[in-house]
Amino acid sequence: MMDGAVPHPVLADGFLADVVEGLSRPRKTLPSKYFYDARGSALFDAICDLEEYYPTRTETALLARRAAGIAAFAGPDAALVELGSGSSVKVRLLLDALDRPALYVPVDISREHLLAAAARLAGDYPALTVVPVAADYVQGFALPCSLVPERTLAFFPGSTIGNFTPDEAAAFLARLGRRLGRGSRLIIGVDLKKRRDILEAAYDDAQGVTAAFNLNLLARINRELGGTFELDGFRHRAFYDEALGRIEMHLESVRPQTATAGGHRFQFERGETIHTEISCKYTVSEFQNLAAGAGWRALEAWTDDAQLFSIHALIFAG
Repeated sequence: MMDGAVPHPVLADGFLADVVEGLSRPRKTLPSKYFYDARGSALFDAICDLEEYYPTRTETALLARRAAGIAAFAGPDAALVELGSGSSVKVRLLLDALDRPALYVPVDISREHLLAAAARLAGDYPALTVVPVAADYVQGFALPCSLVPERTLAFFPGSTIGNFTPDEAAAFLARLGRRLGRGSRLIIGVDLKKRRDILEAAYDDAQGVTAAFNLNLLARINRELGGTFELDGFRHRAFYDEALGRIEMHLESVRPQTATAGGHRFQFERGETIHTEISCKYTVSEFQNLAAGAGWRALEAWTDDAQLFSIHALIFAG
């Protein structure tokens, strides 16, 4: 069964302010969280099915392989809180394995996509209480009810933690632990460091789906903020910065141009970029050390045979 979505005010405010602030910087940026309107969420689902995009299928196979171990780690009657739930596909592997899960709380910024996915899942698991929360999980958000920390399992798949810098990731994990409480548990997907060609192909596919996903951010500004961005005036760029251990995604202006949004005017030189996303990669030990600094104790780490991806089981020690 599904209860009504819990709204969050950050979704209604801040988009224009973030766009103006980011595009007014000497090195222009846009927050990657705004990728995920209904169109962007659909495009990301398409990305996950691409041959080049190994993270989704690798993590899904790894979750299926380790589901029993994750269920033992969570214990019976767990309340499952998924951050950035998207289409709520991977979580089904956990729900099928968990012993009498008491509650499922999907948290996602794309309200329309969230409600549709939550309704489908509630229909497939009629004995499970599903309470979707429409929120930016990076910010403070209210959980729909009081949860027992020792029975709370947070699920953060997809290597989304890589979209933070290491310092930001540590701060986020510390906030999450304090919000869920001492003794709460976390299953988190983390992409591993690997060859440049594998990484760059995953973020710049031959069909151009990732390019469309990136450019949709400008289309969303046009739709929602009265923007005047010409999408053919920008091209998608993605590359691996080995020194920083991260993929960077940019939108590069292909000509000198001016665009507006919400009454604000922005100028672009040819070759100037808007930095839209990072995706940091870690070794297993690098991530465990980062999590430990944020108060999380590592209990287990699982990797696939090709060493492409890792899943970590952590408990918040405070």
